[in-house]
Amino acid sequence: MKNLVVLSGAGISAESGIKTFRDAGGLWEGHDIMEVASFEGFTKNPLLVLDFYNQRRRQLHMVQPNDAHRILAGLERYFKVTVITQNVDDLHERAGSTDIIHLHGELFKARSLEDDTLVYEWKEDLFIGTQNENGHQLRPHIVWFGEAVPEMDRAIEKVKKADILLIIGTSLQVYPAAGLIDYAESAQQLFYLDQNPAVMHNLNKPIEIIAEKASAGMRLLHDRLKSL
Repeated sequence: MKNLVVLSGAGISAESGIKTFRDAGGLWEGHDIMEVASFEGFTKNPLLVLDFYNQRRRQLHMVQPNDAHRILAGLERYFKVTVITQNVDDLHERAGSTDIIHLHGELFKARSLEDDTLVYEWKEDLFIGTQNENGHQLRPHIVWFGEAVPEMDRAIEKVKKADILLIIGTSLQVYPAAGLIDYAESAQQLFYLDQNPAVMHNLNKPIEIIAEKASAGMRLLHDRLKSL
C-alpha cells in the first residue's frame, strides 16, 4: 500500500464548530495569544490559562467529526495513512483514523508541571490545585509558543516516506509544522486543500491547489486519491 501522509490544520475542524487558532485581529477567543498559549502567560496568570483551556475542552465535548475527518479515515482501506495534525482536538480519532501524530499536544490530556513525561488522559476541567499522584500541579498537554515540539522528528520521518502528501486546512504559517512540506522527498503527488490557500514559494516539486473548504475538497479528492 502507498503511504498517504496528511498534514491537517485548523481549517478541517472549523466545519465542526471549533474556531480557528487566531482571527483577523490576531486574537484567540478574544485573548492575546501569548496570554493563553505561552508558559510565561501561564506563570503570570495560571487561573486565566486553565479556564481558557477548560472552555476549549468543554466545547470539544459538544462537537463531532465532519465529512473531511470521516473521508480521511475511510482512506485507510486503500493507503497506509498517517495524519500529522496541528490540531489539539480528537476529531481525527473519533472519525476512525488510527495513526495520528499531534504536533501541538492534545486537549483531552494533561501533564505534570514538574515532569513533562507524566501525561494523563483528561476530559474534565483543570484547576489550580489539580495534582497528580506525586503532588505535581497539572497543566494542559499543549505545546505552547516557545516550547519544543516533541513529535517533530517522528513527523519528519513520516513525511520523508510519503508517496502522496495531502495538506488540508492550514495556512502554512506556523513553524516548525509549516516546514514539514520540505521533507516530502519521495512524494509523487502533493495536494494542498484550503479555502484560502497560502502562496507557495520555493517548492521544488509541483503541488495541486484545491481552494475549497475541507469537506467539499475531500469529497472532490476522494475518488481521485483511490485511483492513484
